[in-house]
Amino acid sequence: MPTSPAYRADPKFPELGPEFADAVQAARFPKTLLRFRNDRAAASVGLDGLSDDEWVAHFGRFEPLPGNLETPLAQRYHGHQFRVYNAELGDGRGFLFAQLREAATDRLLDLGTKGSGETPWSRQGDGRLTLKGGVREVLATGMLEALGVPTSRSFSLVETGEALMRTDEPSPTRASVLVRLSWSHIRFGSFQRHAFFERADRIAGLIDHVIANYYPQLAGAGDRAAALLEAVVGRMARLTARWMAAGFVHGVLNTDNMSITGESFDYGPYRFLPRNDPNFTAAYFDQTGLYAFGRQPEAVFWNLQQLAGCFGLVTGSEPLVEALNTFGTAYRRELIAAMLDRLGLSPRGEVEDAALVQATFRAIAEGGEPLRWEPFFFDWFCGDEARALATSRGAIYAGEAFGEFRRLVGTYEPDRPGRLGHPYFSRPEPEELLYDEIEAIWAAIDQADDWAPFDAKLAAIDAARRAWGLPSQQSYVGT
Repeated sequence: MPTSPAYRADPKFPELGPEFADAVQAARFPKTLLRFRNDRAAASVGLDGLSDDEWVAHFGRFEPLPGNLETPLAQRYHGHQFRVYNAELGDGRGFLFAQLREAATDRLLDLGTKGSGETPWSRQGDGRLTLKGGVREVLATGMLEALGVPTSRSFSLVETGEALMRTDEPSPTRASVLVRLSWSHIRFGSFQRHAFFERADRIAGLIDHVIANYYPQLAGAGDRAAALLEAVVGRMARLTARWMAAGFVHGVLNTDNMSITGESFDYGPYRFLPRNDPNFTAAYFDQTGLYAFGRQPEAVFWNLQQLAGCFGLVTGSEPLVEALNTFGTAYRRELIAAMLDRLGLSPRGEVEDAALVQATFRAIAEGGEPLRWEPFFFDWFCGDEARALATSRGAIYAGEAFGEFRRLVGTYEPDRPGRLGHPYFSRPEPEELLYDEIEAIWAAIDQADDWAPFDAKLAAIDAARRAWGLPSQQSYVGT
């Protein structure tokens, strides 16, 4: 197998023991048609030299990678789903396939699946993923990475030749298996399962595992549980702030969808905001707006409280409460940083930056329905007022609602203004990933097996990523 020297297998998860996962086998698929491979992500772990046939052998038929897991592992976990506890969860249509080191950072990364077949946790499901679901996740992760959000990366998408029956989309529909490259698949729900069974020993063992492999800077902490919780609080504050600055609505912020590393993953009914609306929801079944755009910080904090409850089996409540209480300050700090990144501005000071961010949200809200979320940040990148006023939205920006925003922006220095020289910023409109476009991309695939719009959109998103030059995955290591 033509792996490069950058390939370093390091399967750590089995060290936890048999109570944390079940050995499983991948389904046998009628076909394995390669639809997407992420060579940039593959290069980061030394797998970009695989031929397409070799790629499909590993990520469509799941032949083991050299020196890695010999048998895939379906992880066990519980979770709150829309705040109702579910003790019957686990990897129901996925598994941990391999663990390996990232060349540039030495991070321990997972190759995990979605749609790879039934497991002991499938709960009468077929263990499959629709091709549409796979296409949507590839698009989501590409866009979020471009916008500087810590996210899993879609690594591979293989169509499997099966016809699936679903109640929430026209059926039969095509099937796929997705592989994602993630900075751990350990979830808040992984801790919840062992708390449910009152196994403090397993909670302590999982804390030790997480610190050793994902938070080594905490190795000498006296109260390891409290130190880990505070670190996770910080990472989740950053993730939530980056979602908000990107105008992203995850849709299903259950505790089993919260990663212990603060990385966004597992995309179902997500949406990107067409316009500023704190009540905008992504999931049609979220009837109460529990996970609406403006309630995402509240939802994440609630989930952190459930994690703290698990840690309460191994340490006192006071240090855990202190760790939880850092969320508000951390979130405000991270939101300011995220908004300045999106505006392409260098920070001035805590008070000034907070005032600018508040003015930004007010201006977007008062700009009214004609002002879409993503074009605003595109127009005002690097604080270039002349450029913004020259756009088709210039009349909105020249209005009274934007007066305070214009005044404050004028006091800031641009961060790396040379980025405006990228051809992307000479376009009249930015890249967006709104619902109707995703549906159109899928319609071309579904009706004519035309993958050109999908490929073109991914290329355009990558061009936007390079133009924005926002923080990469590597920027979040060790924080």
